[in-house]
Amino acid sequence: MADQKDQTIPATQSSDTSPVSGGSGDTPASDGSSTGGTSLVDGSAVPAEERNAYLLARILVHPFTKFDERAFLNLLENSLSLNIFEKKRVVDAIPTISQYQVDELIKVFEDERVEFKKLMPTEGEIIKQYVVKARREWIQLYELYRTEDLRFEVANEEQGQIDDIKKNLGL
Repeated sequence: MADQKDQTIPATQSSDTSPVSGGSGDTPASDGSSTGGTSLVDGSAVPAEERNAYLLARILVHPFTKFDERAFLNLLENSLSLNIFEKKRVVDAIPTISQYQVDELIKVFEDERVEFKKLMPTEGEIIKQYVVKARREWIQLYELYRTEDLRFEVANEEQGQIDDIKKNLGL
């Protein structure tokens, strides 16, 4: 177990196999559902690579900063201290935050990972619960963004139909 604990996950590789990483595995919630609620999409049915690619696309635009987006997303995904809403705030803020802020976030995420790994020998079971929770919330974050996008598409389609009707009526 000690050699697994010290493994690092390359940013280009799925983090599903890391014992402490909180990777994007398809672990269902304890109640048997993937998210515990209803949504327009079922993120648990989507492969982890596809979910991560979708979320990666949301952070690719950041004109004021330079960083490895995949590594950053991996650190964010595997953060055991942030909840789904805090992770969403980070993703939403990426286009506007400074280089200093990105560098500090990366440092905090890396330090958090180191500290949780230090606790593994004594608090392993609790940390595993955090990992399961982080995995479930990462799926929920994907579902949240997909639902937002689907609603936006429907609203645009409806507005297009309204515009067409107005045009046909000469309004």
